[in-house]
Formats: sequence, structure tokens, C-alpha cells
Amino acid sequence: MDWNQEALMAMRVLLAVLLGGFVGWERERHGREAGIRTYAAVSLGSCVFALLSTHVVPKDNPHVLAAGVVTGIGFLCAGVIMQDKGNVLGLTTAATLWAMAAVGMAVGYGMYTLSILVSFLIFGLLSLHHLPGWDKLKRIDASPGTDPRGEDNHEQG
Repeated sequence: MDWNQEALMAMRVLLAVLLGGFVGWERERHGREAGIRTYAAVSLGSCVFALLSTHVVPKDNPHVLAAGVVTGIGFLCAGVIMQDKGNVLGLTTAATLWAMAAVGMAVGYGMYTLSILVSFLIFGLLSLHHLPGWDKLKRIDASPGTDPRGEDNHEQG
């Protein structure tokens, strides 16, 4: 492998960490357990596995590592989800960690526009919850699982 290819791989890894840290920053800012380090690590690891799958895995099945990442991250995310007194906690964190793994893989495969777009979409989805007026919108459709503050007890995380 030449130095130009190594430099390109290093840039992909750095971009994956930055995108993961960006989304993790939103989570950390609002006091969630998974924050900058967790999201950046998931994106970083997924990126490296994607890079490895293009160089190490036999050419007849380059997607075997990618499938392992999807399964492994799914297992990690399942551990984030908890049930507490009838409420389910951690669904949003699990879902966004899983999506961040996809971002890291996209960066590893050189899909920069897609990975940046998806990172901003994930960030935007997480930020919706904190927009002024979001509570009013949620109270319009108040359901038995909604507490008096307008927060959804069935999907916290």
C-alpha cells in the first residue's frame, strides 16, 4: 500500500471521528449517557472495519465484515435499551448509535456526501426534541404514555 492511500484512509478515519463526535456532542449536551466519545468510537470502529473489508477480506465476499459490524452494533445497541417501571429507555440512543455505525461505514467506503448528510440528519432528529414549541406539539397528541411535562415515557434515550 502506498502513502497516498494510507493518507486517504487516515482522512476517512478522522472524518468518521468528527462526524461521530458531532452527533455525540448533541447527546452529551443534553445529559445522555452516550456522548461524544461513544458516538465517535462507534463511527471510528465502523469506518476502520469498512476500510479493512476493502483490503483484507477476500475479493469474492467483501461485505462479510460489514455484515458483522451491523450485527455487532445491533448487539451493543440492544444493551443500551432498558425497561424501568413500564417505561422503555434508551431507544433513541440505540437507534442513533446504530445509524452512526452506518455513517462510519459510509466514510470508510468513501461516501463522504452521504455520510455528512446522514450525520446532519441524525443531529437534526435529535435536536427536534429540544426545539421551542416541541412540547406543545406533543401535548396536542397526548397519550397515556405522556407525562405532565410533555415528555414521551416510551422513548427516552
